[in-house]
Amino acid sequence: MKLCVFDFDSTLMDGETIDFLAGELGLKEKVAEITEMAMRGELDFFESLITRVKLLEGLEVEKVDKICKNLPFMPGAKETIDELKKMGYKVVVFSGGFRNATTHAKKVLGLDADFSNILHSKNGKLTGLVGGDMMFDFSKGDMLRRLQELLGIKKDDTIAVGDGANDRSMFAFAKTKIAFCAKDILKKEANVIIEKKDLKEVLNYI
Repeated sequence: MKLCVFDFDSTLMDGETIDFLAGELGLKEKVAEITEMAMRGELDFFESLITRVKLLEGLEVEKVDKICKNLPFMPGAKETIDELKKMGYKVVVFSGGFRNATTHAKKVLGLDADFSNILHSKNGKLTGLVGGDMMFDFSKGDMLRRLQELLGIKKDDTIAVGDGANDRSMFAFAKTKIAFCAKDILKKEANVIIEKKDLKEVLNYI
């Protein structure tokens, strides 16, 4: 068995989920600026996540789900996942974003599992609180290591694909470390760099 782990925002999906959600409240630019700083490694990921989600307080869950079901997937996402599965890979997504988006993506793209965070809501509206699997800088690496142990998969049989600072931790547990249209901080730790916005390029390095 082999394993391929994708980041979601700006990797499997073309954009940042939280920026799309913030747009509903007229806060896209403010949230996007914080997101960008976090992805460049200039802010602690946990603190930036808490700050950004707090700004979503009051947004209706119905709107959240509608937005998350209409996010644009990265060119080549479905084709790449299909090919990886034909090659015997388990394909999962790790996201510092939200289950509302990744669970839908799992169904549409045919992923084997999704690990992400949960937006807390009450009376049909977001409370501005968040919890889940992927809230810290180290979360993706920690989850990848545990998943490898659970499935009996070695580092040599693992691929990790991401674009931002919080993807660095999973590179430590993958032989093939792919920086996809990535920030410089991640490129420094990659052994494959892809600049073309087409996930099918990943298949050239497997």
